[in-house]
Amino acid sequence: MGNTSSMLTQYDIEEVQEHCTHACELLAVSQQEIVSLYHRFCQLDRNRNGFISSDEFLSVPEFAVNPLSQRLLRMLDGLNFKEFVAFLSAFSSRTTLQQKIEFMFKVYDLECNGKVNFKDLMSVLRDLTGSFMTEQQREKVLAHVLEEAGYSKDTSLMLPDFMKILGSSDMEMEVEVPID
Repeated sequence: MGNTSSMLTQYDIEEVQEHCTHACELLAVSQQEIVSLYHRFCQLDRNRNGFISSDEFLSVPEFAVNPLSQRLLRMLDGLNFKEFVAFLSAFSSRTTLQQKIEFMFKVYDLECNGKVNFKDLMSVLRDLTGSFMTEQQREKVLAHVLEEAGYSKDTSLMLPDFMKILGSSDMEMEVEVPID
């Protein structure tokens, strides 16, 4: 599997399934989905080294225009095929709300320290809103959201806190990547 010009064997497919269901604690990926993703992986891996670089990911127009693309790139530069499948499984329609929130937490955790603080949240909100909100408006909205959930601007949110805030809302996370 290291060389993307090779074909997937049944063993490779089962190995990817095992990686996604156990190591990543994500949903099971069907054999058909793995084969489909493998073809997409090979298209993206332009230099055929078995890894997808940030530049190769940015060749996908939908990814390149995503306001969080730079944050996502920090999570995925140099992905091999197994990691590619695990990463995309977070966007599957079969992924639970809890799994999607866990993935979002990783995106928001800028320092990769298992905590999301006000500065992290402001940075993401800034990326999402661009020039549509002032810095003062962002701070006010974010402080209000945290206060409504029982937290303050000084709180560092751990994953359970993050789950409490997002999991208790009526928010639906509809970002999905079709893989078949």
